[in-house]
Amino acid sequence: QVTLVESGGGLVQAGNSLSLSCAASGRIFSRATMAWFRQAPGKERDFVAAITWSGYNTYYADSVKGRFTISRDNAKNTVYLQMNSLKPEDTAVYYCAADIYYSGKYYLLTEYDYWGQGTQVTVSS
Repeated sequence: QVTLVESGGGLVQAGNSLSLSCAASGRIFSRATMAWFRQAPGKERDFVAAITWSGYNTYYADSVKGRFTISRDNAKNTVYLQMNSLKPEDTAVYYCAADIYYSGKYYLLTEYDYWGQGTQVTVSS
């Protein structure tokens, strides 16, 4: 069993930065592919970024590439999302997710076995 708890969300002006954290409980964190998804009001939950268990491979949605950075610290059971140059269209609830049985489809919601409760990010113009 894995429990995920996100933190770091808030209100920020466009152009500024925000850092999200996701703390995981459970001994299998170090073997899990981790990801961030986001869901804006009235829209589907979309892939943002993913990182494999070693941290060697990272993947990003085109909309955040070059602005967001995903990283992890397996010693702390934590995954991070550094968000720079934020835009109003980045406003959403951001969810952390864990994939224990990684098949390579990091961008699919159904790939992930565990989810956090989400943290709100609001970017004002």
